[in-house]
Amino acid sequence: MSDANPKKKIQIPRQKMPEQPPRERVRNFEEVPYGFTPEQARLEAERCLQCGKPGCRLGCPVGVDIPAFLRLIAEGKFVEAARKIKEQNALPAICGRVCPQEEQCEKLCILAKKSDPVSIGYLERFVADMERRKGALRLPKKRSSTGKKVAVIGAGPAGLAVAGDLILLGHSVTVFEALHEPGGVLAYGIPEFRLPKSIVSAEVDYLKKLGVQFEMNTIIGRTLTPEALLDGEGFDAIFVGAGAGLPDFLGIPGEHCGGVYTANEYLTRSNLMRAYRFPEYDTPIIRGRHVAVIGGGNVAMDSARTALRLGAEKCFLVYRRSKQEMPARRDEIEHAEQEGVEFRFLTAPLEILGDEKGFVRALRCKKMVLGEPDASGRRRPVPVEGSEHDLVTDIVIIAIGNSPNPILTAAIPSLQVNARGGIVTDDQGRTNLPRVYAGGDIVTGAATVILAMGAGKKAARAIHKDLTGEEEPQSR
Repeated sequence: MSDANPKKKIQIPRQKMPEQPPRERVRNFEEVPYGFTPEQARLEAERCLQCGKPGCRLGCPVGVDIPAFLRLIAEGKFVEAARKIKEQNALPAICGRVCPQEEQCEKLCILAKKSDPVSIGYLERFVADMERRKGALRLPKKRSSTGKKVAVIGAGPAGLAVAGDLILLGHSVTVFEALHEPGGVLAYGIPEFRLPKSIVSAEVDYLKKLGVQFEMNTIIGRTLTPEALLDGEGFDAIFVGAGAGLPDFLGIPGEHCGGVYTANEYLTRSNLMRAYRFPEYDTPIIRGRHVAVIGGGNVAMDSARTALRLGAEKCFLVYRRSKQEMPARRDEIEHAEQEGVEFRFLTAPLEILGDEKGFVRALRCKKMVLGEPDASGRRRPVPVEGSEHDLVTDIVIIAIGNSPNPILTAAIPSLQVNARGGIVTDDQGRTNLPRVYAGGDIVTGAATVILAMGAGKKAARAIHKDLTGEEEPQSR
């Protein structure tokens, strides 16, 4: 290890993770970053100051002991570091790839005051991958059976986090998923080049080895009702983690045109249904020459970068605010820019124009300027009169957000929901109904993977306490 002197640690530069060159990666769906080398990982971990009161850990929604796993990496104990993370996070290979560490743990790193913060996410990914490649997976010891059965609705991040915690606490856990593969947004929403499906499968397999059961192709509210799970199937509690899978629309003329996709449909066809490997996977998807993506979040970036990989000659990203207000991760914006996505900032869509056959031919837009801040804290876009113009395009992808799908909540009419259809809970995931809990995007609306997992972990503690009377400590 390097000298423990903080001044010398600050002088160590933040390591840059190698990645595919933009001109190469834009023609394939392989993962963009290659990951740290062992030498890079140790050097990056040595930058950690091992603070007495680590802010990074406070910034982690699932409470990972970050200084402890960084210390193990610096010592070359990579597998042990992965196991340390898994004491709190059962999905480190996923979180290391897609969580916004720059706005959470890394934001609170003390090094950020004088230098760059430690690359906590890159290091989490590194050790999780090292454990998997070495075949060093070791299952933690489970508590003895409580005799209690818990049904988890939705195999996304929140549901997987609940399942991983409850199975170790001695409960029997069955996860019900509407689609044919588990993972939720991890499988259908995040592209292969950002999160390979093999990684999702490996993390789910870990839960299966722990004893979690998965029932696929089961729509709770249609195939089974929540009442049937509690009364007929003998479950003692239900956790609802069904996400926010209902796409939001713009409400502008022309959204009915052929060639208009929501990001949900576009990414599901490409990711979960492998449309990018047509005809090996017989999933139809329109491959446009000129594609316009509307939105400014990670989903918009994923859609734009997918369109280029599907052969688009041009891809415009239309966003009504400026670059500074974009909610997408910094890395994703940078990757999109490198790959050739053309950003049209301060531009709002007015109408989708169709041709004589009803297919998209252009997107009519209007320029904007930023006014006073709105409820989100960002400056409100204000239209510029006389600035209307058309973008020639044959595909429009709407990526402006999602709402909870009402199928499940409609099946429980007494369940309290808010104005957007999200389930109302207390801060531990308890709903207004006994034995029914919820967490993740179906409560908060579309948010991050790690926040959904954090909600799942809180709910797992509440479920365990309510079923057994035992207070579960914050860490195992």
